[in-house]
Amino acid sequence: MLKQFDRRGARARRHRRVRVRVSGTGQRPRLSVFRSLHHLYAQLIDDETGRTLAAASTAQLKSGSKDMDAAAAVGRTIAERAKAAGVTAAVFDRGGFLYHGRVKALADAAREAGLEF
Repeated sequence: MLKQFDRRGARARRHRRVRVRVSGTGQRPRLSVFRSLHHLYAQLIDDETGRTLAAASTAQLKSGSKDMDAAAAVGRTIAERAKAAGVTAAVFDRGGFLYHGRVKALADAAREAGLEF
């Protein structure tokens, strides 16, 4: 008998596996990425205090698209906001998503804009 595949549960399991190893501090916060069907979200999170230091998304930028260019724009924006918050380095949390496509484009653009991870 075939079982139905649970995409949301599989992503949650992958994310738990990643979060065991990845944790953000005040000096090096966690760059968390969430990818929905319509938007891409990125946050810099200090896990010690439970605070979000900076955030950016395609919904905020009102780009109207959900392609690689929009993901790169979010990456550049989060890097600029991180610099404004005094953050130069972060740890990358892909959120259980595969590191390709929009997630990779966001990470590459954030690196090019000066955020180290």
